[in-house]
This record gives sequence, structure tokens and C-alpha cells, in this order.
Amino acid sequence: MGFHGFFLFAILIPYISFGTSSHESQNLTSSSLNDLEGLIGFSSCLESAIPDWNSYASPDYCTWSGVTCVGTSVVRLELGSTRLMGKICESLVGLDQLRVLNLSDNLFTGSLPNTLFHLQNLEVMDLSNNHFEGPINTAICSSLPQLRVIKLSGNLFSGKIPGNLGNCSSLQHLSINENNLSGSLPGSIFQLQYLRVLLLQENKLSGQLSKGLGKLSNLVEFDISNNEFSGILPNIFGSLTRLKFFCAEANRFTVLVSLSNCLRLEGIGHGSDHLHCGEIPVNFKKLQSLTQLSLSYTGLHNLSSALEVLSHCRNLSTLLLPWNFHNEQMPQPQGQNIVFSNLKVLVLSNSQIKGSFPKWLSGCKMLQMLDLSWNHLTGSIPSWIGNLNNLYYLNLSNNSFTGKIPQSLTVVLSLQLRNLSLEQTTFAFPFKMVGNVNIYKRVSSYRPSLVLSYNKLEGPMWPGFGNLKSLHVMDLKHNSLSGPIPWQLSGMVMMEILDLSHNKLTGEIPQSLIELSFLSSFDVSYNQLHGEIPEKGQFDTFPPTSFQGNMDLYYSHDTSGFILSPPDETCAQPHYQKLEIIGFPFWFGGVAGFLITIAMCFTSGWLFS
Repeated sequence: MGFHGFFLFAILIPYISFGTSSHESQNLTSSSLNDLEGLIGFSSCLESAIPDWNSYASPDYCTWSGVTCVGTSVVRLELGSTRLMGKICESLVGLDQLRVLNLSDNLFTGSLPNTLFHLQNLEVMDLSNNHFEGPINTAICSSLPQLRVIKLSGNLFSGKIPGNLGNCSSLQHLSINENNLSGSLPGSIFQLQYLRVLLLQENKLSGQLSKGLGKLSNLVEFDISNNEFSGILPNIFGSLTRLKFFCAEANRFTVLVSLSNCLRLEGIGHGSDHLHCGEIPVNFKKLQSLTQLSLSYTGLHNLSSALEVLSHCRNLSTLLLPWNFHNEQMPQPQGQNIVFSNLKVLVLSNSQIKGSFPKWLSGCKMLQMLDLSWNHLTGSIPSWIGNLNNLYYLNLSNNSFTGKIPQSLTVVLSLQLRNLSLEQTTFAFPFKMVGNVNIYKRVSSYRPSLVLSYNKLEGPMWPGFGNLKSLHVMDLKHNSLSGPIPWQLSGMVMMEILDLSHNKLTGEIPQSLIELSFLSSFDVSYNQLHGEIPEKGQFDTFPPTSFQGNMDLYYSHDTSGFILSPPDETCAQPHYQKLEIIGFPFWFGGVAGFLITIAMCFTSGWLFS
């Protein structure tokens, strides 16, 4: 009978002889035998066990985790995020009543078996975020007339998109993003009249987009970002009246059409160094549903006009316009109102914008994230910035701001007792910012931060910074700050990165800072500090480079056991008191020991024996 047949027979014994439950009391049909054998075959291909799939402890397979039955027929198999390893076996075809298959967020490998595409009742297939590889099977839509959802994103699929997708006539959601797919879009996709979500981003797809996309009149979300599409983006948006989210960043398009006909648009994402958009179209004022706009590296100019137009989009919450408006003047409108009452995220970085801190931001009471870094802004940072109580990320680095750090920043409410829901309420399309700016897919990926480095700020560090219990990053390097480091900074209990290097700070490093248990990076190099470097806690992990450039700063003991002497006034760097091994005492002791040994040899007669 073989091991597999014996194993199946052993599992069937409870059903045949001793069953008592409603399922077990029924005579086993050929359908239930197929389902049972399909589940057993599926588990036999796994390299990891599913804990409660045990026929002896729980003989009714309809009670196993992830399994949902109608009668004795398995209709749902949902094992997402269970760290399963192995391959998918052909045996799954036995689950001929299966409607939902969810194996997402696991560690599956290999290619997809052909039999997987013979499950004629399947409505949802979610295999996203695994390690499947090879081409997507060309039979994917040959025998799946009921399929509504296909999720294959986050795998290693390669080759072209199958040309028979149009046969999945009921398809509403297709996500094959974050793979290694190449080639152009097959025309069959344009036959999917019920399609609402089409996610193709982060592949190697190329070619020009066809006007056939305009046939997808029910499309709500469309993302083709981070591919190699080229040419002119076709003017199809007049037909896509239901479209809410569109993203085409990081492609090779040369012309961006006006999207103002899509009055339901809630999000637009576009960016490319091949694109030259000119000015924000005036008819963008009609996009009253717009909440998110990302146009990075698109050659935009006339910042004043852009802000005036976009201020009419009353629901706008996320505005990302980096790498545009080069060398323009920051507008300071007088007599006209630029009001962004719902704006939560503003990025106007890497643009060499001139002028002073924008006064119109004082009306942005909802602002959570502000990035004006890598510009040529001058003057002081206004004190009213502390009134933006929702602000949790502020980056003004690489400008020429002068004066003191506003003391009002020490009382920003969101940095004192951060409401964790603040940053979760904002969403931005995937966007890439080159240079010294990190790449994030979500605005919420940014930690609560105060980044004022590479400016001309002076004056003290305020003791009130210790109130910022929710601040994770404080970067003040390369300024002219003076005075002591306040011991109250130990109140910043969530601090991970604290960089005060290249300033004019004096005094000692407060011992209280050893209480910062989350501190992973600390740098006070090139200041005018003195005294002992704190020990214990995270300070035992920081390298000597964190303290160099302070002529009167020293260790009491170093980790190798060498004793460090207090600094003398002639020493320009911390120095170690070397342990003298070779010197007069060493030679004297060595010679004396040698003579004593010779004398003992003479006395014992060993030398002449």
C-alpha cells in the first residue's frame, strides 16, 4: 500500500469506526476523501509543521487551523503569516470546492504547480510575500472563471506577464508588484472590465502604455511606479472617472498629461528625472477630493503659483515636491491667502530654494512632518513653530538658518506625549529621494525627529529638551551651539540617535545620560568638553570617535585594561598612560634573574655534568 496510502488509511480510521461529531457521523464521500488527501498531501510537502494538523488529536480536518468547511467540503484554506516553509504540492487540486487560498507572508519556494490553476471554484488567490520564482504560469486564467483576486506581489517571479489574463473575466484585483517581471503589458489586461485595483510597481516592465488602459473604466487604484515605461503617458484619464489613486513615479515618461478630469482622484504620485512638467496646471483646483500629491524630480517651476493652485485642494494632506523649483524664492504671500488647513506632510527639500522660513506654514495646524532640508533658506527659525502641536518630524538641515533654536520646540505636545495614531493617519505613495535622504515607502516610517544639522545656529541647548519623551532622533551637528549639555536630556527616554558634534559646547558630559537605555548612536566629537567620559549603560558601546576632538575629555579606564591618565594642558587629544613593559626596571630584573640562575647551576654542579 505504501507509506502514503497507509498514512491516509490510518487517518481515516476515526471516521470509519469511532466518529461521533456531525462531520464524522457522515459517510465519507469521494469529495471528502479528496479534500482530506489534498490537505495531507499539502502538509507532506512542507518543511515545517502546522501545529494542530494532527489526525489523532483532532480527527476532524474541518477543525484544523486555517481550514473552513461547508459540510465536509473545504472552501477556505487561510494560512497567512504562519512561517510555513517548503513547496506547494500538486495535491491541492483535490480541494475542488476551494474558494479562498491564502498562503501569504510565508517562506514558500519553488514554482507554482499547474494543478493550482484547475481549481474552478477559486475566487481569491493570495500568495504574496513568499519566495516563489520562475515565470507566472501561462495557465493562470485557463480554468478559473470565478477568480476575483490575484495577489502575487513580493515574490521572485520573472519573465513576462501571462497573455491570457483576459480570460479571468471576473477579476477585480491584480497585484503582481515587487517581482522581476519584464516586457510590456499584454493587451488582454484591457479586457478586464471589472478590474478595480492594478498594482504593477517595482518590476522591470517597459515599453509604452497603450490607450487601451482607458477601457478599464472601473479602475480605482493604478500603480506602475518604479518600472521602465517610456514615451508619452496616454491621455486616458477622461475615461477613468472612478480613479482615486494613480502613481507612475520612477519611469521614463517624457510628458505628463493633465489629470484634472479625474475628479475623484485622491492620490497622484509621479516622479522622474526624464519628466518636465512645467507648472502645476491651474485646473488642478478642481481636484477637491485630492488628499495626496507626490511630484518629485519633475522639473516643476513657479513655486508661488503651485502653492496658490494647490491651496484650493482643501482636502490635501500629503504634499511631496522635492527636487523641483530650483533656485526659486520661497513665497511670502501678502494680501493673498495660502491656507493648507488639512496639510499633515510637506516635503520641499533638495531644491536650493532661497529666502526665509515660510510664514504661511503657521496656519498648518495639522502638520505632522515638515522637510525643508537642502535648500538655501536664511534668517531665524520662528518661535511659532512650537505651536504646531502635531509636529513629530522636523528636518531643516543643510540650510543657513541663524540665531537660537526656538525654545518653543521644547513644548511641542506630540514630542512630549506622542499619540501613536498621528503618524499612522498619513499615507504617501512610494517615493524615492536621492542624495542624503533615505528611501521610505510610508511617511510613518520616519521616526520622531528633530534634525537641524548643518546650519549656523548658536546659543544654548535648552534644558527643556528633556521634556521631549517621545523624540527618537536629535541631530544638531555642525552648528555653533555653546554652553553645557543639559543633564535634563536624560528625560528623552526614547532617544536613539543624539548627535551634537562639531559645535562649541563646553562643560562635562552629564552622567545622567547613561539612563538613556535606547541610545544606539551618540556623538559629541569636536566640541570643547572636558572631564571623564561616562561609563556604564550604552556608553560602554560607543567608539572613541564619538568623543574625539575634545582636548580635555578622557576615559577613567578603557575596556582593554590600560589606565587612562587625566589630560594635561599640553595635550590636544585624549591620551592613554601606556603600560611600560620594556625599560630600566625590566632590564635590571632580567639581568639579576639571569645571574642568580647561573649561580644556582654552579652550586648544583649541573653546568658541568
